[in-house]
Amino acid sequence: MTRGARAVIALPDLGRAARRDPEARLDEAAGLAEAIGVAVEDRLHFKIRSPRPATLFGPGQVEKIADAVRLAEAELVIVDAAITPVQQKNLEEGTKAKVIDRTGLILEIFGERAATAEGRLQVELAHLDYQAGRLVRSWTHLERQRGGFGFLGGPGETQIEADRRLIRDRMAKLKKELDQVARTRTLHRSRRQKAPWPVIALVGYTNAGKSTLFNRLTNATVRAEDLLFATLDPTMREISLPGFDKAILSDTVGFISDLPTQLVAAFRATLEEVVSADLILHVRDISHPDSDAQRADVEQVLADIGAGEAVRIEAWNKVDLLGDEEAARVRAEAARREDVAVLSALSGEGVEPLLALAAERLRKGAEVRSITVSASDGEALAWLHAHGEVVAQTTTDMETTFDVRLSDRDWARFQRKRG
Repeated sequence: MTRGARAVIALPDLGRAARRDPEARLDEAAGLAEAIGVAVEDRLHFKIRSPRPATLFGPGQVEKIADAVRLAEAELVIVDAAITPVQQKNLEEGTKAKVIDRTGLILEIFGERAATAEGRLQVELAHLDYQAGRLVRSWTHLERQRGGFGFLGGPGETQIEADRRLIRDRMAKLKKELDQVARTRTLHRSRRQKAPWPVIALVGYTNAGKSTLFNRLTNATVRAEDLLFATLDPTMREISLPGFDKAILSDTVGFISDLPTQLVAAFRATLEEVVSADLILHVRDISHPDSDAQRADVEQVLADIGAGEAVRIEAWNKVDLLGDEEAARVRAEAARREDVAVLSALSGEGVEPLLALAAERLRKGAEVRSITVSASDGEALAWLHAHGEVVAQTTTDMETTFDVRLSDRDWARFQRKRG
């Protein structure tokens, strides 16, 4: 991939995304391009009443894109939508520039950013699935070259004549490797579930501030930048939570509107960490003009992966970026809800109330249960005091009987702990 390549962004407004502000969508597309070092020279927004099967855009619109490419001396056109292989080919002929769609751009970022072996496997599988109909492109990923998957070209690339059999064979091999990774991850997850600590999964739209909050809560140094998809590979750390001896916090990949279906499928093993969490903490950039639309996108992905009914709270982040009047309105709205904390992960404001809310929700739905343990079992006694609310306690020389309020999950954990 050539860093510094000049690009023109073309946003087709198909009417389906009316809830989104066009300028915010263009800003996001520019952010995606900049995330892989592409210089955006011009940004075009077109209303499309009737999508053309051959080019998506109308003839006059294609001409305007071509004019912008010539004027900017751009090598690349980024179409901020999914386009077919035929549309891609025709647009390349019409604009005399390389064309990449939103799906390809996101895959390129993931290909460059995935740091772990698992992440690379997942992204390569997604890329192969996407690229199966686009055999005219370069195939540097099959050579395992570092840094993206060669959508954008660049020095040192080898052009590989790929056929469908090669793709099928490679995909079969990747799926086998990923199946093994998924089995290992399931084993690790089952071990964690036997442990007496709740797991909290951070989710949110890309660039909402998840990694900044993760670092704030764990004193970790996970990459946290004003950059789309700064985090791809999941990270887990323990944190302190009121009333718990410890909890596990998991940072996950950021979601985005129109997240490629190939990526949702490829990252399913990773996203299962979210499904199995005790609590989902949805981090939102409350200062973003499309914050509500971003929330809907995250909720849709959660539903797609089977986490739609999971217990969750919202962290309305970046309140420090709001003006006084808007911040007051946001705080008043949050105060009317029981599942929201307002904060700034950057400054630390509001983090303590967020932790208190998380602890409260983890205990919600708890029942009072009568439990008898040996008086000498100090570990069990300490665990019950740490994870439950002891309502009554009777002690004899041999045993202690507790009436303790525990959630269903904590009750199941205690049962596993005892053996």
